[in-house]
Amino acid sequence: MGRPLTFGEEQSVSQMDRRQALKLFAALGGTGLAAACSTDTGTVAADGGPVSDRSVRIGLLAPQTGGYKPIGDEIVKGFQLFLALNEGRLGGHPVELVQADEGETAQTGKAALDGLLKQNVLALTGVVDSSVMLGIRDAVEQAKVPLVGSNASPSTLQSVVYIWRTSYVNDEPGRAIAPYVAGKIPRGQKVAIIAPDGQSGRDAVAGFQRGFGAADPRIAGPVLWTEFSTNPGKGAFSAKIEQLQDRDPDAIFCFYAGAAAVEFVKQLRGSGYRKTIYAPGFLTEGTVLNELKPEEAEGIFTALNYSADLNNAANRRFASAFRKAHGASPTTYAMASYDAAQVLNKAIRIAGTNPTPQQVNLALGNVGQIDSPRGPWQFNQPRTPQQKWYLRKVQRDGQLLSNVLINELATLG
Repeated sequence: MGRPLTFGEEQSVSQMDRRQALKLFAALGGTGLAAACSTDTGTVAADGGPVSDRSVRIGLLAPQTGGYKPIGDEIVKGFQLFLALNEGRLGGHPVELVQADEGETAQTGKAALDGLLKQNVLALTGVVDSSVMLGIRDAVEQAKVPLVGSNASPSTLQSVVYIWRTSYVNDEPGRAIAPYVAGKIPRGQKVAIIAPDGQSGRDAVAGFQRGFGAADPRIAGPVLWTEFSTNPGKGAFSAKIEQLQDRDPDAIFCFYAGAAAVEFVKQLRGSGYRKTIYAPGFLTEGTVLNELKPEEAEGIFTALNYSADLNNAANRRFASAFRKAHGASPTTYAMASYDAAQVLNKAIRIAGTNPTPQQVNLALGNVGQIDSPRGPWQFNQPRTPQQKWYLRKVQRDGQLLSNVLINELATLG
């Protein structure tokens, strides 16, 4: 959706680059951005509530550089899609969406956050990397500005007041798929575990071990930890994959995302491993499948809180609009960001005509059930979703690879 905005720039949907706005408007068949491209605010918002001429400023942190940029792009697309479908408003107010590059480290994330806070944002959203989320935790809490995170959610992020997440807790994908894997591995067979040595990888493995049984004799040796990198090179995993092959597992559980997922699967299949792969859904999510050959990706099983082929009214609307706008199926990253906008829309509406960050934060506790493309969910006490998890399998859909919904796994949160 265009370049990221610098700290000094402000951009509302009504002030968006008109070529971008009109392109999305046309893609959506004339829905949504009509009011956003008009100066007439009217009296009723798209969600049926009253409108206000008083704009609200929302800060969005997402990586616009590095290995997580494709995920950051999805987060931007999801949030902007909600605005496009709702007249560029949240809670009846015109929105100024200010973006900052999260980067790849806690330091770059903190700098991006500081820049947004200086612009007096009403609320924040985004954040892809768990290390960034942990690195900005204290600053968000001290600023008393609500952050509705749409991806990163480390298990160690606890006792927060101003941080909410529309994604999941990092250990939940492993917890969701572990019982299914345990049911597929008979006595005498083994599953090996391999993951990057970072916060997200350790959380995913801990969740899988919790659900499978850390002391289960079917686990083939200690966890194989690879070096954490958002953009590893060729051969980056070769030494650990060789150790994995020496264990001769009947299946593996792994955790990788983005560019690292592409490189890991390619190197694993290139080593001759042809048995079953189980993983959190990020292994095959987004642009990953576009970069893998069918013989590399087919048959991979993943657990995720969303599948683009879910058959419910909210997803039919969301997925159809996303495909029209971007020519591709939506991802869990875009969906969670779309839901972050839904949540803020409700909370800002509850907060009233002159909302403050503190009022919006209080209102977030009263948004109730969210009618989401993933299925209905609501915040639990730790400020994360109570939601369903789904099993998916990579299969051909015509000439394309696709994550196909198999069944429900569990409700967690």
